[in-house]
Amino acid sequence: MHNDRDALIAGLIALAGFLKANPQVPTSVAPVIIRAFPANGPDNEICAEVDKVAALLGTEIDPDHLPHGHYMTGIAFGPVSYEFTAILATARARHAAVDSYRDCIQTDI
Repeated sequence: MHNDRDALIAGLIALAGFLKANPQVPTSVAPVIIRAFPANGPDNEICAEVDKVAALLGTEIDPDHLPHGHYMTGIAFGPVSYEFTAILATARARHAAVDSYRDCIQTDI
């Protein structure tokens, strides 16, 4: 493969062909989401990357995720979706603060 993008596309096509040729193999009833993220950087830079992807997709920024610090856009093809999300600095800091307590509680179980 030329790169990771080509490998992903080839894998998706191979999976689709396999499932089409083998209808006895069960599939998920849950949606399938391919998620991608811009490289970490200042909020204005990573949001600009999401804006570029939204323009390529012909989609808008999803306002439902903004209160959680996620600046995202996406497109759906039936139950299969592609999302491109910038996780804003406040959300990254909040996650780091919560995660800092990860090993503070020990149980006997």
